[in-house]
Amino acid sequence: MTSTRALRLDAVVLAGGGARRLGGADKPGLVVGGRTLLERVAEAVRAHTPDAGLTVVGPERGSPRARYVREDPPGSGPVPALRAGLAHVEREWFALLAADLPHLAPAHLEELSAALTGADTGAVYVDAEGREQWLTGLWRTAAVREALAAYGGRSLYRLLGPLEPRTVPLPGGDAFDVDTPEDLERARRRLDR
Repeated sequence: MTSTRALRLDAVVLAGGGARRLGGADKPGLVVGGRTLLERVAEAVRAHTPDAGLTVVGPERGSPRARYVREDPPGSGPVPALRAGLAHVEREWFALLAADLPHLAPAHLEELSAALTGADTGAVYVDAEGREQWLTGLWRTAAVREALAAYGGRSLYRLLGPLEPRTVPLPGGDAFDVDTPEDLERARRRLDR
């Protein structure tokens, strides 16, 4: 097993989606528990790896402190966004995360790290139905770069699935991210105390 203490990460956070189910709201900028969703994700990454290179793919913001880049063209989807962010990853491993994970904590990154063995290309959470949560995972940088070089599509499933990442059951099953007004309200109830 890889030591969780030794696995220092960079991170790519995708923060440029349209948030259609939230009426087009600026989802990464929504406040939960006194901080924006994007700030919460950045804090979890930095608590796990204080010197992590943090690249946010989305519009530039005053907070959190990070490198901000855009996919070309902006809004073209998660694979072009990953491509734009991955160009700035320097470490052997990186976290690929959505900007709408209010419950993400350093312990989640440690759990994914602990699941990895030396031969793995990555580890991702799976929900209660066994669906991979592609934007909540850790990846071997070289493996994703190689996959991206050979892939011209737009599906994260088709890009990352063939890498056969180790899967880890999502703590609590579902409702880890914020896709709907109900998800947002649930997160605020839990975290605004």
